[in-house]
Formats: sequence, structure tokens, C-alpha cells
Amino acid sequence: MRSVRSRLLQLAILVAIIAIAPLLVPSNYYLRVMTLIYVFGLAAVGLNLLMGFAGQVSLGHAGFVGIGAYSVALGSVHWGLPGLYSVVLGAFVSAAIAALVGRPILRLKGHYLAVATLGFGFLIALLITNEAGLTGGPDGISVPRPVVFGWRLRTVEQWYWISGVALVVGVFIAQNLVASSTGRALRAIHDSEVAAQAIGVDVAKQKLKVFVVSAVYASLAGSLLAFCNGHITPDSTAGFLRSVELVTMVVLGGLGSVLGSVLGAAVLVLLPQVLTVFHDYEHLMLGLLMVLCIVMLPIGVVPSLAKKFARSGA
Repeated sequence: MRSVRSRLLQLAILVAIIAIAPLLVPSNYYLRVMTLIYVFGLAAVGLNLLMGFAGQVSLGHAGFVGIGAYSVALGSVHWGLPGLYSVVLGAFVSAAIAALVGRPILRLKGHYLAVATLGFGFLIALLITNEAGLTGGPDGISVPRPVVFGWRLRTVEQWYWISGVALVVGVFIAQNLVASSTGRALRAIHDSEVAAQAIGVDVAKQKLKVFVVSAVYASLAGSLLAFCNGHITPDSTAGFLRSVELVTMVVLGGLGSVLGSVLGAAVLVLLPQVLTVFHDYEHLMLGLLMVLCIVMLPIGVVPSLAKKFARSGA
């Protein structure tokens, strides 16, 4: 019962922030920044299911972000599909590819798994870059805004609310997945695959399942990013640095913390905006702050703070 109350409280806080933020920000610029936090928060929540709960490293998850983003672009520009159909298509393609490549690479462990996922991410980025006739190559491609019930969704406010609702739904599903028997199986796998197998957990099936789920989260985030920006490039969606950012969001917010993923996304999106006042030293300051966060809060911001509050309350 306490766990249910905790999940509902976390969800209520997230909903309150999304509902109140537009009343506090002075311009659409800040709304756009908040929208990016929600989009990348959605991808980070999915990646945290894989890394934080199942203990499986992925350094190429931006590949699925790219698949989702380019699905809506190609679906709209080349195949004449309505925007929402393209989103569903991207999710199905990502799930199918994750199921296909996940089966062999999830047999690997540790550094070998990290390198295999890294290679997958590079492969998707190279494919998008080299198929210039379809994707526009390194210059990218424009994404028409979708029309829903006769309304063309093009304003910052519209995408703010759509991204916010998508994040809330994503967090709600992740919370329930973690609290289910699947979540318990994933935590058992994280602690020890041998022990999990000994108590009857189908390790290969559970790992593949969470890999597919996390790929769908990333694909949906990529589709939202494409519609929000109206123009996408390989680097902004499927690039290696994007994969590193997603992993950093998860680690910084807290492995095994659904809400921590959103906080990690907020830090990674907001800090570069704040640190622009340091001009040439922006990246130096960003790296320094990240190192300090990891050193002072080694298990992530949310788990570390929760631990400190629990001690002070005891």
C-alpha cells in the first residue's frame, strides 16, 4: 500500500509541475525547453527500465530515437502517411528491430554488451546519413506537422501539452511495470542472472521484453522530437553523443528510479541553457558540474536524496 501511495505521489508531483509550469515561464522559449525535457525524459524512463532495473547496458539507444524520428519524417514526406500513423509505424519498426537484434546481443554481458549496442547505434546513424536520397543525409530532413481532427499541430504550446501527457503516460506505465511480476523478475536478473534462473525466471525472455519496451519508449520520444523541431538530422536524433546523453540522464537521475530519469533529463537539458553565460567555458563548467554530481551523489540524484531524507526521518 505504501508503494502505491509513493507511486501516486510521484505521478501527482509530475502532473502538477506540467500543469503549473506554463503559468510561471515568461515566454515560449522556456516552454520549448520544458518540452525537450519531457521528450528526453520519456526516452530516459524507457532506458532506465533496461539499465536501472534489468542491469543491461545500452550505448546505442539513440538509434531507436532516430528510427522513431525518421519514421514520421519519411512517412509524411515520401509515403503520404498521416502523422499519427507514422508514429505507430516507428514504434512497430523499433520493436521489431529490437526483438531481432536483442535476441543475440542480450546474450552478451558487461563490456561486450556495451560494445554490441554501441555498434548498433553507429549502424543506424550511418544508415540514416548515407541514405541521403530518402533521409536528406547529414543535412537532415524537414518534418511536416501532423493534422489531427482538422487542426495542424504546430505551436509550442500544443507540443508542450502533448509531450507532457506522453511523459505522464510513460511514467505511469513504467511504474506499474516495475511494480508487477515482470519488474520483480527484472530486479532479480539485475542482482544475479544465475539466481534469477534458479527461482524460475526466464532470463532471456525478460531481458528481450524490457529491451523491446525501452526501444518503443525511445522511438516515441524520437517521433515527438521530430514533430516538435520540424527538422531532424542524424546527429540530433541517432548520433553517438545523443546515446551518451541518454545514459548520462539515467545515471545522473538514478539507476532504478523512474522519476530520477525525468530529473536527469531536466538537468541535462537545462544546464547547457544556464551555462551559456560562461561562453567559452560552458562545456568545461558542464563537465565539472557533472563530475561533482556523480562524486557527491554516486547512486543518482533522486535515490541519494531519498536516502538522506529517510535517514533524517528515522
